[in-house]
Amino acid sequence: MQNPDNAIQLISLGSFDKNLMLNTTKALEKIFGRIVYYQQVYQDLSVFFDANRRQYNGNQLLQFINENYAKEGTKTVGLVNVDLFIPILTFIYGQAYLNGNSGIASMYRLGNERYGLKPNPQILEERFIKEVVHELGHCYGLIHCHQPDCVMRSSTYVEDIDQKNSTFCSHCRNLL
Repeated sequence: MQNPDNAIQLISLGSFDKNLMLNTTKALEKIFGRIVYYQQVYQDLSVFFDANRRQYNGNQLLQFINENYAKEGTKTVGLVNVDLFIPILTFIYGQAYLNGNSGIASMYRLGNERYGLKPNPQILEERFIKEVVHELGHCYGLIHCHQPDCVMRSSTYVEDIDQKNSTFCSHCRNLL
């Protein structure tokens, strides 16, 4: 089925929990008011692995998503569960082309167990949805916001993600 214009496409490059993807899809449809499609693809991510950093190059992965899955009129987010970096940062949760058609989001650093805490699937899902919404916000032209609870506020630490909402502040919502 051909995706209509203004749709959102989620491409998982790896295995994700079915309920997580269903809840993410529903949340995005509610927040953006657009149809959301989900597709799982099989891609060898080792080509994006940087042995010196023991992480995956976010710039290269984003370019791959953009060249292979994004199309005009649809916003596409590649979903991964690997540790991402860009050369100027130690790690990233995701990234996107500003006013572009594609972004990426990683679950790798979003789970409590990464920080020595008891796993919490609900918190993991909330963080993941916020990260995907944030990257889509960049695709729609939004820059980082200074409102403490806006999903477009920059997140350096996972606690920053916890402190913000999964929705846009009134200013960012108006810009959309």
